Amino acid sequence: MNKNLWTKDEMILVLNLYLKTPFGKMYAGNIDVIKIAHLIGRTPNAVALRLVNYASYDPQLKQRGISGMSHGGKKCEEYWNEFANDPEKLLYESERILAQYEGTSVEKKFEKELRDIPSDIIGETKISQVKTRVNQNIFRQIILANYDYKCALSGIDIPELLVASHIIPWSENEKERLNPQNGICLSSLYDKAFDQGLISFDNSYKVLFSERLSSNVGKDYYDKYILPIYGKSLTEARKYAVNPLFLEWHRDCIFNK
Repeated sequence: MNKNLWTKDEMILVLNLYLKTPFGKMYAGNIDVIKIAHLIGRTPNAVALRLVNYASYDPQLKQRGISGMSHGGKKCEEYWNEFANDPEKLLYESERILAQYEGTSVEKKFEKELRDIPSDIIGETKISQVKTRVNQNIFRQIILANYDYKCALSGIDIPELLVASHIIPWSENEKERLNPQNGICLSSLYDKAFDQGLISFDNSYKVLFSERLSSNVGKDYYDKYILPIYGKSLTEARKYAVNPLFLEWHRDCIFNK
């Protein structure tokens, strides 16, 4: 086979990597780039070039005035559009292909995330649940990478304490559930406060406190863990900025309710 011709699987694997990689880290020396290059039998430079090709078709980067390199990337446009039209399908497929290249299966690779699926669930119902869990995990990887694996409020960088917080919950909007602009990397405490409407963010990305939260002023835990984030701005995302319309939805539908 002519190695100048990229296969569909190779293109999808690099798209998977692109979604998980901040724009400033799309270079041949990145350990993740080297790993994918080794798996598919290509050079890190070739993989890095494909990443930059994908960047030229990413509308979020275009909005920020960041452009990639479109020359020679028509295939990237084709697979980017396929992802944009059905992200749930292509994200899962990309992880299935990646697991295959790694010599395993999606079920084994995500065994921890899938272990609480009831054993009596079979057929299409089980397949649907597996896809959902896998896609949720990919979304987490994308969001954590987007914030450099740090809580966007506290800077905590212990992965076990970080959550990819949906602004509009997964169950509320199927179209936006995997949109990186619908996620913020928060530590467990602030994720829970955000999820329960105790905090939100204004259109300048500054923290708002609900009346329920503010009523605890003067308590030790409030002064130690809550007050320090009052009015604080979210850390700037590396690639995908939060969509202000999603924050507006959160303020209208969840915050202070």
